[in-house]
Amino acid sequence: MYDIIIIGAGPAGISAALYTLRANLNTLIIGKDGGALQQTDKIENYFGTGGVISGKELLEKGRIQAEALGAVFAKEEVVSIEWMENFTVTTQSNRYEAKAVIIATGNKRSTAKIKGIDTLEGKGVSYCAVCDAFFYRGKNVGILGSGEYALHEAMALKGVVNSITVFTDGKEITADFPEDISIVTSPVEEIQGEEKVSGVKTKDGNIYPLDGVFVALGTAGAGELARKLGLPIENNRISVNEDKSTMIPGIFAAGDCIGGVLQIATAVGEGAEAALSAIKYLKTSTSK
Repeated sequence: MYDIIIIGAGPAGISAALYTLRANLNTLIIGKDGGALQQTDKIENYFGTGGVISGKELLEKGRIQAEALGAVFAKEEVVSIEWMENFTVTTQSNRYEAKAVIIATGNKRSTAKIKGIDTLEGKGVSYCAVCDAFFYRGKNVGILGSGEYALHEAMALKGVVNSITVFTDGKEITADFPEDISIVTSPVEEIQGEEKVSGVKTKDGNIYPLDGVFVALGTAGAGELARKLGLPIENNRISVNEDKSTMIPGIFAAGDCIGGVLQIATAVGEGAEAALSAIKYLKTSTSK
């Protein structure tokens, strides 16, 4: 059991960790990579760098700083967060528990533009298999995705639904799906339906009748994780209070995943704010 889990190993996440660690909180940072910052070649507008620095180098300096304070890093992909007595963060290979969570995943710069996803959301288009599997018991469903995130959703549906068809949307399969799950590799043209989902049409002209479609494209970003928890989101960004807390006690968010000015300096500052709020929350909750 960790005091706090930080999801995201970019500037917001590592900045938050520097504060939680100094408050003597047992801190786990989970992230596959450093997000958009890791791809940045030249940074010239960040305080204290002494000139030009790459995003990769800046992240490495932050990581070393956090590790020196006792941070534990897990280079894994988060596929789900559950909230009961404590928080359970599930990756493709492990489950971790914590008393509080800071979401600092950054945000997806682009998503698949598939007709019907937005208009049928809540009418058969879902983002959480664990949440909604019950409503599709004995029915036929599809999953949009091709990797570990899609596999996690499929395993949550198996044994509940009648059949599962995975639509890779033309992407390469990167997870080991069970043999009884159908795989369709043709790009998706449209999720069909009026009042509710009726099927998926692919660009090769085939139509697959379905009762529901679960979206698990790529990796689980901030919006998907927020939806699983029931957190309000706007334009795929997590809604937070001024102190970076959310409507769920113990869940905080910072950085690009909450919108605003998408800059390193902003992410670092918001990470610090989220951490200070989390520290206050944990001190208050343990004293009761």
